[in-house]
Amino acid sequence: QVQLVESGGGSVQPGGSLRLSCAASGFTSGFTFSSYVMSWYRQAPGKERELVATITGIGGNTNYADSVKGRFTISRDNAKSTVYLQMNSLKPDDTAVYYCHAFRWGTIRKVDYWGQGTQVTVSS
Repeated sequence: QVQLVESGGGSVQPGGSLRLSCAASGFTSGFTFSSYVMSWYRQAPGKERELVATITGIGGNTNYADSVKGRFTISRDNAKSTVYLQMNSLKPDDTAVYYCHAFRWGTIRKVDYWGQGTQVTVSS
């Protein structure tokens, strides 16, 4: 079973920056970190979980929510089995628990995994 462990969250003032990391381990059955599309989601108090950013297996394509375009950057280092989220110009509305997600297609269904989440708080 694949395990995802997030780190790098914390409290910052508006306009500040944070870099989140998600380290993956436990690959089996011939699959490696590069087999997975990686994403960051977030969930703010009282709101549903939303997709923030996605990156394909070798990092060739990325997608971002409109609310973070130009401020956040997703990247991955397949040699380290780690995906990152660089967050700049943070706003109070960015306050949420941020979750790492891994996805691939199985034989007849999707296969995905979630990290435990890391808290990001943006306030004066």
